[in-house]
Amino acid sequence: MEKVPMTAEGYRVLDIQLKQLKSVERPSVIAAIAEARAHGDLSENAEYHAAKERQGWIEGQIAEIEDRISRAQIIDVSKLSGAQVKFGATVTVVDEDTGDEHRYQIVGEHEADVKLGRISIASPIARALISKEVGDVVEVNTPGGVKAYEILKVEWI
Repeated sequence: MEKVPMTAEGYRVLDIQLKQLKSVERPSVIAAIAEARAHGDLSENAEYHAAKERQGWIEGQIAEIEDRISRAQIIDVSKLSGAQVKFGATVTVVDEDTGDEHRYQIVGEHEADVKLGRISIASPIARALISKEVGDVVEVNTPGGVKAYEILKVEWI
């Protein structure tokens, strides 16, 4: 069984989502199914079919989150340190072509959100940054061609 690396914050978010699905969404859809059944003929009851479809989606989400949680390898970023880029590091890089600075935290796949500066450990830029240090230049294959980034700072926040 392959472990799923995630930050403590990512684990907390998953746990909140799971509790929401189990304690709010699941009972809500069960009530909607019961109400739709009360309307009679199920074969032509759009409300019933929509509620059953929603129930299937909710149960799928619950199973997926429970699977991730069971395989979680929680990494406490606050206890990490060092000069090398690793999972959990917050890395400041500069695009060598444009001079634009970007700041990324390397997180688990389900935690990634580029708008918040959180990139997946599986992303091309994160894979290029892993094991590098301040001053190193990494090349990343992007849809627009090869981009070169210099590492300016590695933080553990």
